[in-house]
Amino acid sequence: MTTPPFNISAEAINRIAEISALLERHNIALEGEHALKLRKANRIKTIHSSLAIEGNTLSEDEVRDIINGKQVVAPIRQIQEVKNAIRVYDLYSQLNPFAEKDLLKAHGIMMEALTDDAGRYRSGGVGVFGESGLIHMAPPPQRVPELMGDLFAWLKKSKDHLLIRSCVFHYEFEFIHPFSDGNGRTGRLWQSLILGRLNPLFEHLPVENMVYANQQEYYNAIAASTAKGQSGPFIDFMLYEILKTLQKNITEEVPNKAPNKVPNKSELSVLRLLADNSHLTRVELAEQIGMTDNGIKKIIANMKAAGWIERKGSNKTGYWIVKYHLND
Repeated sequence: MTTPPFNISAEAINRIAEISALLERHNIALEGEHALKLRKANRIKTIHSSLAIEGNTLSEDEVRDIINGKQVVAPIRQIQEVKNAIRVYDLYSQLNPFAEKDLLKAHGIMMEALTDDAGRYRSGGVGVFGESGLIHMAPPPQRVPELMGDLFAWLKKSKDHLLIRSCVFHYEFEFIHPFSDGNGRTGRLWQSLILGRLNPLFEHLPVENMVYANQQEYYNAIAASTAKGQSGPFIDFMLYEILKTLQKNITEEVPNKAPNKVPNKSELSVLRLLADNSHLTRVELAEQIGMTDNGIKKIIANMKAAGWIERKGSNKTGYWIVKYHLND
């Protein structure tokens, strides 16, 4: 088994500890109709984010329309990219991130009708180009099967923390660039799958969305790792993005002083929505629950008074912290 080169910084160790602590405190029900709505909403964002990074110009609303079976006027290739991604992400729970054959299967679906060698490693040379020219020349094609086999062997047998393994795999995958096309979207999907084995929460906070929000930093981290000959800078970047995403979205534990009453049905609905998306506005809450703006305003005021929620930041750029322990 060949071990990929990487250094674990003091910052990375600290971030692993913080991420682990947040995951241990996380306790939110992901079942029933509410969970299905959450999965669907995040799936739309994930597919849009991952394809937008690759130059797909369809909007999030157009992606939603395609998922819902509606007609969209757009380039055929871009529509095909969305349809393929939908099929792959529908298999999320069935794909084994430690199985090389599942990677090839996922790529075959992701790139169907988009490239002639979908589901097969490349047979030609590839390079990664930027505005200034060639950034990285990938290993020759005859080495790809061996390199990918070694990478999967390390992923399965390594004793390193799964957070570290997910980052190292992602970087090494992009370095090898095993396919003629579709490497970016497949690599991001695979890190999400690996993280999903650490905690199912990562199906709802996928890597694709983190990268989309910080594309230049992502490419800078890859370039810095390539320059150093090891994936340490990329590990630091991804762990920071994972930690930041968890801090913004995860449900907070119940405060020491418990509220003096139990939330009613409407209040519970608002709490669950805010736990799933801490950036929802009052208007969005009203739309999703089917209430008036004044009704939501009153509910929020009551919940703040009870100590169940707290607002951080401004009305435009801030977010909610849910302090009530949702355990049903």
